[in-house]
Amino acid sequence: MREAPADYLEFAAARSGPLFRTACLLTGDWHLAEDLVQETLAKMYRSWRRINRAQSPVAYADTVLVRTFVSQRRRRSSTERPSDRMPDTAGPEPDAELRMALLDGLARLTSRDRAVLVLRYWEDRSVEETAQALRLSPGVVRTRSMRALQRLRDVLGAELADLIA
Repeated sequence: MREAPADYLEFAAARSGPLFRTACLLTGDWHLAEDLVQETLAKMYRSWRRINRAQSPVAYADTVLVRTFVSQRRRRSSTERPSDRMPDTAGPEPDAELRMALLDGLARLTSRDRAVLVLRYWEDRSVEETAQALRLSPGVVRTRSMRALQRLRDVLGAELADLIA
């Protein structure tokens, strides 16, 4: 087995934290997020020479992560859940109840809607960046964002109004 290039190891160490955060938001599960990041980094390692020449490994990693997540969610076995618990949080936050309600609401959306909302609003990406990551047109991202936000509001219902007030 050959040794990993130093620049790949440096990249993987620097980006694993942000990738893990995004993966947690997408999957809603700590362990599934770890698996998703590991699979993403493995895919990147296999084609590192080509990626490194493209000078956009961060964008490539984000795209691989989201596409791998969407691909996994299409599988029938992806709906099996070992428990109904939400993942542990890093520490107490002032708006923990709101955050947990939003994570629960995101978990009830389709994987595509969840990916659009996480990239657009949680990761604060532009419409164009989100469209590129998901291989959609910017118009589709705008429409899907609007509809996914409405679905999230419908899912959360009165719970959201109680938490915001």
